[in-house]
This record gives sequence, structure tokens and C-alpha cells, in this order.
Amino acid sequence: MNITTDKAITINYTLKDDEGKLIDESKDSSFIYLHGHSNIIPGLEAALDNKTKGDKFELVLEPKDAYGEYNAAITQTISRSAFGEEKIEVGMQFHAEGDDGNPVLITISEINGDDVTIDGNPPLAGVTLNYSVEVIDVRDATKEELSHGHIHAQGESCGHNH
Repeated sequence: MNITTDKAITINYTLKDDEGKLIDESKDSSFIYLHGHSNIIPGLEAALDNKTKGDKFELVLEPKDAYGEYNAAITQTISRSAFGEEKIEVGMQFHAEGDDGNPVLITISEINGDDVTIDGNPPLAGVTLNYSVEVIDVRDATKEELSHGHIHAQGESCGHNH
């Protein structure tokens, strides 16, 4: 069965940066997604089109096909007082409301005295991604998965009242 829109896909992958540093991996066949519904980065989803169970491949994705280029315009320096009494450190992440009202992941990128620099870029923005991928399974998605637009792990709910 070929990978096409509305299929439930299980893959194992190893993800490294250009220096060979391990960023992420899935080796236990637990990474399952609904193909064609923008649940994974665009370049990886496109590379998986028409693959079949057992296929293995290497893939290099430039930032434009992954998490985008780094955008310095979405960093800002705010006062330490904005965090109240909370202990903060570089690398901490939290959710804030974006200009469009949707949640945005923010990372503390620098602390300089009372000035705290926050960064709205995805952590992998501007990074070239090097994937090693194996297709473990391809199946038809269930009606429930299709109506929700994503895969549910066995016996789990997504927490939404669909």
C-alpha cells in the first residue's frame, strides 16, 4: 500500500543537524501520523509520498522545507519583572498568545541582568535537517482519525469533543 493522503503512517527516524549531532529519534515504531493533513513538516511529508512499508531513505531538508528560516524580527527583550517571582533560565520554553490569538511557543534565549530576550522562532528554525527514515507501516486511517485530522494512540483520546 502506497503512502497517500488519509493513510495512517508509522515511521522510525533519526534526525541530525549538519554537524551530525542527534536532534531526535524514534526507534520504537511509536511515531504515527495522518498523511496529507500537515501533521509533520512539509518536506518530510512530501518525501514520504508514495513510499511503502519497508522503504528506507535518507533525506536532507533545508530550513524552507522544515521549520523555516530564522527570523530575528520575532525576538524581543522584555523586563525580568514580566515573569514575576518565577525562576527563569536560558532555554526555558512557555506558551504565549500570538498576534493572531493562537498559542505560540516562546523560548528564553538570553538573560542579561533585568533584560530577558524571548524568541518566537521554532527551536529548529534555520537548521538544515538530516533524516534517516524507515516506513514501518501504512494503513487506512479510521473514520474517527479522519474526522479529527490526526492519529490517536491505542485507547487514547485527543481531549477534544469532536
